[in-house]
Amino acid sequence: MTTTGASEGVAARGAPVSGPWWWARRRSAVLDVLLAVASALECMAEGVRFAQEARLPELLGVLLGLLVGSVLLVRRRWPVVVVLVSIAVMPAEMGGLLSVVGLYTLAASEVPRRITTLLAGMTVVGTLVTTFLTLRQDVATQEDFNPPTWVVPVMSLAVGLVLTAPPVLWGLYIGARRRLVESLRERADGLERELSLLADRAEERAEWARNEERTRIAREMHDVVAHRVSLMVVHAAALQAVALKDPEKASKNAGLVGDMGRQALTELREMLGVLRTAEGTAARGVPASDAPERLAAVASRARVPAEAPAGARSSVPVAAGGVSGGDGTVPGAGAPVDQAEGPSLADLGDLVGQSRAAGMVVELSVDDPAEEPVGAGLRYAARVEQTVYRVVQEALTNVHKHAPGARARVRLAHREGELAVQVENGPCEGDAANAGLPSGGNGLVGMRERVTALGGVFVSGPTDAGGFRVSAVVPASLPAA
Repeated sequence: MTTTGASEGVAARGAPVSGPWWWARRRSAVLDVLLAVASALECMAEGVRFAQEARLPELLGVLLGLLVGSVLLVRRRWPVVVVLVSIAVMPAEMGGLLSVVGLYTLAASEVPRRITTLLAGMTVVGTLVTTFLTLRQDVATQEDFNPPTWVVPVMSLAVGLVLTAPPVLWGLYIGARRRLVESLRERADGLERELSLLADRAEERAEWARNEERTRIAREMHDVVAHRVSLMVVHAAALQAVALKDPEKASKNAGLVGDMGRQALTELREMLGVLRTAEGTAARGVPASDAPERLAAVASRARVPAEAPAGARSSVPVAAGGVSGGDGTVPGAGAPVDQAEGPSLADLGDLVGQSRAAGMVVELSVDDPAEEPVGAGLRYAARVEQTVYRVVQEALTNVHKHAPGARARVRLAHREGELAVQVENGPCEGDAANAGLPSGGNGLVGMRERVTALGGVFVSGPTDAGGFRVSAVVPASLPAA
């Protein structure tokens, strides 16, 4: 059976059990001991009187009273037993305190209400019968007192209700209040657990977002700088090879190296400016979640003059504190970013031209049923065209690094609902000079991340002829966020 206090093993406020045996708290044990002592003294006195009336040894009445009164010690553990004992000793006119406390405990416990109602009714009936017999005997012994016939039944019923109804009603009230408090406490604990879970999930999402931003920034810097620096190294190697044999070509290569170096430095400065601006706004309490997008826009704006044909060089001023964008604005100043400003399919010709200027034999073919020229403008979403551009850019950079002198072929196919690109190179030429470009292994990883982020398919691997092939298929429409 459940008890009137906290549930077994748990204190009233959810603290661990600190009392002995079935008591949740020590003060509950002390209270029950005091009640049991008081009930035992009462029952012992009433037991002596009952033994005298029944012509039994008084010691037997004392022992019976002691045994009956001490039942209150288990009222929290077995409240039904306490009420049944009080009903059983009613004919001996003993156990008044036992009956009152037992009924209160029973009503406040989690015992089913039908059992509580049944035992309370039995107590009322027992008290009524006992009181009726006692009053009738007292009236019969007093010859000068002749009350009306209804007095004894009414008095008996009143005594039965007075001794039974108050403890039962008070116990029901205390039990209902206790259950309400426990339900509110459980609800509060549940809300606290949910808040803690939400906080953990928010922290996980924040960590995931930080990792994603770091990955995007690293990918942008790799795509923008690695290609330019790789071409610089290739031109520097060619310059070293022809410096004495062909001074005019050496001068041309030196100019290309200088232009590309200035352009790479410009892009690095602009990227650092965006990152520092984002850090400054974050320090002032302004969210900087658009830093990766602004970084991509800065890189794409810096690429406009950089990817012009080799013959049309542009001098890009390098300021000490930062570089303004192509539109005269300072990068990272919080201006809205247009994704369409990035590289597109229209820039593939210039990209291939850079590799040809570096000495690579590159063939560009476009399979377009609409027969639109490559530079006709945006035909797909900006992110789709930028992804295809980055794949071609990184693939050509890898050819410069790992297969110097090899022939390369870039194929672009416009299909229904998708855009396919393939970059394939042959084996490395034996007489080609190796520029000794280092590789960090991030190129293929970055390409795969870009393509799969749009729901596309990326495949790369060696060919049977000894070369290498990179293929990507990107959906023409962006996946739903």
